[in-house]
Amino acid sequence: MTSAPAPGTPAPQSNLDPAIAARLKRGADGLFPAIAQQYDTGEVLMLGWMDDEALHRTLTTGRCTYWSRSRREYWAKGDTSGHTQTVKSVALDCDADTVLVKVDQKGAACHTGDRTCFDADVLPLAQ
Repeated sequence: MTSAPAPGTPAPQSNLDPAIAARLKRGADGLFPAIAQQYDTGEVLMLGWMDDEALHRTLTTGRCTYWSRSRREYWAKGDTSGHTQTVKSVALDCDADTVLVKVDQKGAACHTGDRTCFDADVLPLAQ
């Protein structure tokens, strides 16, 4: 894990292609959601947060990199757990405010040890 230059906030400077950066819509904190999906099954694995630099790292390293809002640092999935996400493709949604990262997930995607972050708490539907 590597810390961002400005403690407490995502890095204002990035190596992200300016043409891509110009298209992104970010929240007031500079972040946008990144949905990780298993590339071959379509299984939704998790939602993380990215800024321009996290997206740049994801696009250039082949490993999914996120901005941790709680730890205030970048983290490549699997750095500590070994449960890596190898990037297969990255797409912007129609509003350019969310990215979909199709990955090959090795091990659990969720920090709880579950395969996905959406396994443990399925809500009941009204009948």
